[in-house]
Amino acid sequence: MATIRYLVTDVEAATAFYVEALGFEVVQQFPPAMAILRRGDLTLWTAGPPSSAARPMPDGQSPAPGGWNRMVLEVADIEAAVAYLSGLGVSFRNQIVVGPGGRQILCEDPSGNPIELFQPAS
Repeated sequence: MATIRYLVTDVEAATAFYVEALGFEVVQQFPPAMAILRRGDLTLWTAGPPSSAARPMPDGQSPAPGGWNRMVLEVADIEAAVAYLSGLGVSFRNQIVVGPGGRQILCEDPSGNPIELFQPAS
């Protein structure tokens, strides 16, 4: 099982997004600081501004959401997933990209964190 921590600006909005749009389930909630979510073998910790994960580093730099590291969620039908998420108003960083291993696209959670949707090649 893998665990990923994403910094988010609003734990409740992130929880709603991951549950309603991407099929995660809530394991534990500690609003407004944190929620623990699960989808299959993946555990996601969403950490809000009051969480210990958001405290400034010794050099003064503050952790923030929205970089390029991302979780990858496999989907059976990428076009259907994109249509569903688009209907929910989810933002995408790009169009579907075709590569040797399959097809992928990046969507964003409400805090701007990327999620890669990946459909393996047949």
